[in-house]
Amino acid sequence: MIKVGIIGGTGYTGVELLRILAQHPQVELQAITSRGDAGIPVANMFPSLRGRVALDFVDPKAAALETCDVVFFATPNGIAMGQARSLVDAGVRVIDLAADFRIKDPAEWERWYGMKHAAPELIAEAVYGLPEANREKIRSARLVANPGCYPTAVQLGFLPLVESGLVDTTHLIADAKSGVSGAGRKAEIHTLFAEASDNFKAYGVPGHRHLPEIRQGLSIAASKPVELTFVPHLTPMIRGIHATLYAQVTREADFQALYESRYKAEPFVDVLPFASHPDTRSVRAANVCRIALHRPQGGNTLVVLSVIDNLVKGAAGQAVQNMNIMFGFDECAGLTQIPVLP
Repeated sequence: MIKVGIIGGTGYTGVELLRILAQHPQVELQAITSRGDAGIPVANMFPSLRGRVALDFVDPKAAALETCDVVFFATPNGIAMGQARSLVDAGVRVIDLAADFRIKDPAEWERWYGMKHAAPELIAEAVYGLPEANREKIRSARLVANPGCYPTAVQLGFLPLVESGLVDTTHLIADAKSGVSGAGRKAEIHTLFAEASDNFKAYGVPGHRHLPEIRQGLSIAASKPVELTFVPHLTPMIRGIHATLYAQVTREADFQALYESRYKAEPFVDVLPFASHPDTRSVRAANVCRIALHRPQGGNTLVVLSVIDNLVKGAAGQAVQNMNIMFGFDECAGLTQIPVLP
């Protein structure tokens, strides 16, 4: 058993972590922090956890997080970078679900996130937590940067192509849609029911914060710089990401066999039969990415469809998957939930 702490347990990724960890056979929840809700029983805020999580929220200063084996940061961007150093120095392993350690160039991070990085020396040590690409590095990591939701769907969809050098990596396109929970559990006009329901729109077209993260991961996989056009959209649903990816073929291959071979040993990537149409509800509440390939009219453009639940494989589930790898547990421990339908 390991002792687990969660910093920032009142958001959507925080409660998703709690839902998963409460069912994990190797986990003892030690502390769940919240400055504004300290003293309130977790199950009072999240009735779904009644009978499964008996802890109260606690102020971070009183949480004794240094006694934990691992601490998850389910906080907004900019929080973990100010607190991770003391935990790492105390021997606590850290998994950050925000973006503080994802981008390797501190100047690039500061440009996209609009603040000075408080711990640039930790960026070099942090391991990017996409298990399908970095599993061996994750095993020994002290600090894991859990990938973003869009980057997870897009990278898993493109990885086999850029790794194999079979497509033009100077003209990749990612057209991605997300449910409103991706914006977090906060009051903002664009996520109000009357604003987001019965509506569909693109946003961040000139540049989205997840663009440099995706581009960095794909460039590493390709062993050369990759150019990507990334356009996100907000859809009137709660959970889910659907990424439609486009790549120009430069060398012929059996692309279906390529994907099936690349992901055959991956427990959380499901390559569907050629020309399938994965939908977001097929992965709802599960730590699964489903992928399907298309070649419209047999032409030169390969279309890859990639779907995940943004709160699970795109956040909390992937974080627990990383924890399992770090501590030598069964990688699927706590993550075998079947998707919810309808």
